[in-house]
This record gives sequence, C-alpha cells and structure tokens, in this order.
Amino acid sequence: MVVTGIYYAVALIAAGYLAGYFTKPWLGAPFYILAVFCLWFFRDPNREVPSGPVAVSPADGKVVSIKDIDGKRTRVSIFLNVFDVHVNRTPVEGVVRSVHYQKGKFGHAEHAEASEENERNEVSVEMADGAVVTFTQIAGLIARRIVCDKKPGDHVTKGERIGLIKFGSRVDVFLGPEWQIAVQVGDRVSAASSIIAKRRGS
Repeated sequence: MVVTGIYYAVALIAAGYLAGYFTKPWLGAPFYILAVFCLWFFRDPNREVPSGPVAVSPADGKVVSIKDIDGKRTRVSIFLNVFDVHVNRTPVEGVVRSVHYQKGKFGHAEHAEASEENERNEVSVEMADGAVVTFTQIAGLIARRIVCDKKPGDHVTKGERIGLIKFGSRVDVFLGPEWQIAVQVGDRVSAASSIIAKRRGS
C-alpha cells in the first residue's frame, strides 16, 4: 500500500518541478506539500494482531453505528476520516467466499444511508468452523476508488491486509449471533489490533 503513496508523490513532485521550471520556483511548493501528504496518507504501519477467538477491526477509525440487521446479524460501522490509516484488513481468518463490487453514490460515509447507497465492495470470509463474517469497503465524499486484492478461494489470516479506500471512507462489518460485540458507538479502533467482537462461549 505504501507503493501507492510513492506513485502519487512522484507524480506530484514532477508536476511541482515543471510548474517551478516553466513559471516561478515557488509555484511548485503546493505540489511538494501534497506529495508529502500522500506519502503520509498511504502509510501502512505494522500491527500486533490479538490471538484467540476474536474478530479484529478491519479499519482505523471511529465506530459510528452498531445496528441489529433482521435479528440475524449485527452491523458495526467504522468511519475513517482523512487523517486515519486507510489500509483495510480482514477481521478473521478463513477462506474468501465472495467479493462483490457494487457501483453507487459518493455521499458522506458517516451517514447511515452510505451502507446502502454508496459505491462499495463486499467481502465474505468463511472461518474453519463454518461461521461467515462479511465486511464492506464503502466509498465516501472524497474517496473515489476502492482497492481489494483478494478473490474467492484465497485464504486470509486474521488482520491480513486486503486493500484500501482512498481518501475518506467507511467499513461495515456484519457479525452473526455467535459473536458478542466488544465495542461501543464512539470508540476509536485500529485495524488488525482492536478487538471488535468475541466468540460466545469461548
């Protein structure tokens, strides 16, 4: 994911150089500042992943909603602002059963309707015991591209990097009744290291 930041930074540095070369040197400064921002924005820190029967957060951000879905699943929604790390990770270990991309709007990702209306990418992971955890990468007002480098059949470990959403977004996690939610609305969470749910009876 860091490579993405380098790609943007190189392009901006080149633009800054050309702007300064053909006009005035100081006109290149905004491009250089943006280049530094991109390197920072696409940072990808290593995280310590907790062991045991737990689900970890797929993203850095703030828990903005915890909602029961038809009495069968609980949806935990995490909003990422432009200052959060935007690399996404899988909440559990298992096999990717489906990856479904849905075109949509680019509304404010913190709003509830973003889960249904915004452009999004849904990934379902089946654990060894048959439990399925689904999480959705959702584009936002500024985010215009969702990246996911996993496909059906891939095995993923808990906390493994699966992609990113560029420049502000949201991630929803859908957990079945076998999970006890371990976060509250307003909590700040970190991808791969924050526990968002624990298996009941474990």
